[in-house]
Amino acid sequence: MNMRKQIRGSIMLLIAAIIWGSAFVAQSEGMEYVEPFTFASVRFFIGSFVLLPVISFMKKKETGNANLFEDYDKGTGIKGFVLKHKLLVTGSIFCGLALTFATNFQQWGIKYVSSVGKAGFITTLYIVLVPVFSLFIGKKVRPLIWVALAFAVSGLYFLCVTSKLTFEILDILLIMCAVFFSLQIMIIDHYVDRVNPVALSSLQFFIVGVISAICMFIFEKPSISAIMSAMGPILYAGVLSSGVAFTLQVIAQKDLDPTLASMIMSLESVVSVLSGFVLLNQKLSLREVLGCVLMFIGVILAQLPEKKQPKVQ
Repeated sequence: MNMRKQIRGSIMLLIAAIIWGSAFVAQSEGMEYVEPFTFASVRFFIGSFVLLPVISFMKKKETGNANLFEDYDKGTGIKGFVLKHKLLVTGSIFCGLALTFATNFQQWGIKYVSSVGKAGFITTLYIVLVPVFSLFIGKKVRPLIWVALAFAVSGLYFLCVTSKLTFEILDILLIMCAVFFSLQIMIIDHYVDRVNPVALSSLQFFIVGVISAICMFIFEKPSISAIMSAMGPILYAGVLSSGVAFTLQVIAQKDLDPTLASMIMSLESVVSVLSGFVLLNQKLSLREVLGCVLMFIGVILAQLPEKKQPKVQ
């Protein structure tokens, strides 16, 4: 793998982790005005639509035509358009479904699990699940990656879990969240080299928005006034957390192994703690400092290139 591309992808994911780590406050504030499905629906619709000008610009640069629906034929209609972009649509549906389940399992898990730290720890266990899933589909995982994972998971534990870690039946919600985040990372890895990554990102957000909107009208009572009251946090989550950060994830995964990508993404836990220290004057405990250091060591180890075996003469 090209080291320059790997560094570029790692920087993109680090920026995404910084955005996600600082987005927790916005999401918490938004929940004071609207319910989870309402927040998710509006947020991901905004994230989808805000990327359309970017896709149009990229298309014009490649083909000289900025019309996103240039391939649309009135004779064949939407069905014909979808068939022409079958791979993009298929990948977006799978990514969107995985992201829908992941974000909603996370939301409900945080709501019902007593410890937010434990919730963060279980959710971020996708860094272990991604290499395990990779083995199941025949991908090789370097021995050094398992060492790096041991450091990262230990760091996560010290960072997130401040009391004795016990498991309750409702923790299954967070475990399912980790499973679906892992699947989303793997699905992106499968499709990202074969389709436009920004279009994949936009369409997956649209899928999440549609499913969340259906759930919103079934299970919640949305109101325009409540949505407008939460518009600040929703815009932050929609434009930055979704539109920018998740798109950086998709683009970065073109140049990164999914296991390494998941480890860098998990640094959002470190960012959330450090942002509290820098912005809110919160004190860092020795346990949290140790957790941050162990996670950084894990990510650095995972970045080290594989030693080339000497050729046998």
